[in-house]
Amino acid sequence: MQSRRPGACAVTENLTLGINHKTMPQKSGTTRKSRKTQHVAKGGVIQPSSQVLLLNPDQWEEFILASARQRYLPGDSHYAVVKRLGGAGDGGRDIEARYGQALVRDGWDLYQAKHYRHGLTQKDAFPEMAKFFKQLALKTYPRPKFYYFCCPRAVGNELHNTMASGAAAFKAKFIDAWKSEHIGMKGRAAELTQEVQATIDDFDFDRFIECPVHDLLAWHALDKPAHHALFGIVPERGEDAPMPAQPAGHESVYVNELLRAYTEDNTSPVGLTDLPGSKYEEHFDSHRQIFYCAEGLQRFSRDIYPNEPEFERLLEMVHAGIRPTVAQLRLKTGIDRVDAAVEKTSTLQVQESRLSPQLRGGDLPGTCHHLANDGRFKWVK
Repeated sequence: MQSRRPGACAVTENLTLGINHKTMPQKSGTTRKSRKTQHVAKGGVIQPSSQVLLLNPDQWEEFILASARQRYLPGDSHYAVVKRLGGAGDGGRDIEARYGQALVRDGWDLYQAKHYRHGLTQKDAFPEMAKFFKQLALKTYPRPKFYYFCCPRAVGNELHNTMASGAAAFKAKFIDAWKSEHIGMKGRAAELTQEVQATIDDFDFDRFIECPVHDLLAWHALDKPAHHALFGIVPERGEDAPMPAQPAGHESVYVNELLRAYTEDNTSPVGLTDLPGSKYEEHFDSHRQIFYCAEGLQRFSRDIYPNEPEFERLLEMVHAGIRPTVAQLRLKTGIDRVDAAVEKTSTLQVQESRLSPQLRGGDLPGTCHHLANDGRFKWVK
């Protein structure tokens, strides 16, 4: 078969079959607004902000790691390297997030994960800060740009007030607590060496920031499949858009394939204006209807998995499943082939598709016409 430019075939056939000359008589349609696709929690599932309270410390660190990887930085960029270091020898840094490949001064952020049954207190934070400054003095790692406290129950009121009092007051209170061995610093005064003191003096305490749970959840939600799997959130498909009374431009290929099948059966050209009142009218309308069922599934897929070709993967499954049927030699006409293809879709098993739980009655039959629209099936040989 001679190849032609995309669209050239459709234009030639349209002129032959009448789709560009006139449109079908107008049919009344509906103007009712459709219910939009949304995300809902599975039955019995609690909100993510409550679920994070149930995570164990390891799971909490993994959650922060995944969130930091998705976080958008100024300029719509991401961290170049995000690594979990929690555990023995971490030097007081659970998550290391670098702006570039190298670990350099002010070129990374430190995320400190603290999963307690209470809000983070000064007694919790000050010993961690002391460990951090000792490691900076030892040059275990360079100074970070920011140090984030990550706590599922947030920073407690007392620590919040201390941090909100300003960097100078916060620093003074911390140094006083270390020197006088109170607020969680008992027995640690000797650790405040001249080198450590110099490191503290060089550090702006505005770099200590609380990382709210809602920010972590918002970043984590940018990876929709992982977020939904972790928190039991499932997509709920809204109502499909109604089928327009007249075929739209993006329907032209599969519509012409149907018209070619009718022309073959009729032995004379059948165009859109010939369909009303003919034996082909109901067949045509029903196949446009299932095309729009699959169109609704495609829009749902685009909304839920915007960066993943889930609908195209489903089309691949359908194509592989019905191609042997369409190729059967016993099928003599284009109408036979399109009807056999649509009937075959009712027996296909597509559970491997992530769209499978959201399938509706006309979806798989309608994919036959999406495949025809892509030029992968021609009903008339």
